[in-house]
Amino acid sequence: MLTTTSKKLSSTSSSPTPRRRLKREDRDREIAQEAVAFFAEVGFDGDTRELARRLGVTQSLIFRYFPSKAALIERVYQEVYVGRWNPYWESIIADRSVSLEARLLRFYKDYARIALTYDWVRIFMFSGLRGENINARYLDFLRSRVLEPIAKELRAELGLAGVDEIPVTEEEVELIWGINARVFYLGQRLWVFNAPLSLDIDQIIDQTISSFLAGSREIVPDLVKRSLTKSQSTS
Repeated sequence: MLTTTSKKLSSTSSSPTPRRRLKREDRDREIAQEAVAFFAEVGFDGDTRELARRLGVTQSLIFRYFPSKAALIERVYQEVYVGRWNPYWESIIADRSVSLEARLLRFYKDYARIALTYDWVRIFMFSGLRGENINARYLDFLRSRVLEPIAKELRAELGLAGVDEIPVTEEEVELIWGINARVFYLGQRLWVFNAPLSLDIDQIIDQTISSFLAGSREIVPDLVKRSLTKSQSTS
């Protein structure tokens, strides 16, 4: 069970680590891991000289592995967002042998354990503030892997026209964004605003999914009906 006491993934050492001889793959991994912690703490304006100092290496050694700061940031994206994605989550969402409510609860509770960590939340925030493309890339990824599949499964749960007949509408996608926005806001409270949560995160997700499904049962049929009417009038 995820609680507000999740361990802070950050490096705040004030003195450089003594340099060690490492295999190339080990040094590559060490730089990448320290870069994740460093950028999560100070943001993407952080100087690679300071990163090198924390690693106990020269700045030129970092650039031997990562030819530019942009390349290092790309590796951070791969480590934090791509590397921590579990493809099994997509199978959970699509498994119609289980109720949609049970699937959503299982997915979002497991996803929260990854997305509500110190580095995940803060790097995402810093990326948006600095104009890095981490946000846009990840949100596009999330839409295709989570939001649109949930919209498809929600229609099936409600006995509505499939997405092959009527494409998913932006209104449906926005409803599902609301779940992700709520989950991410919990991470902001924990790791940006330093505001403790009064409830366990699993409890909050229970409430969020229950509210989402109750509202969707009222709203989504009308959205699909309007989309069908619009497509018929233009055909």
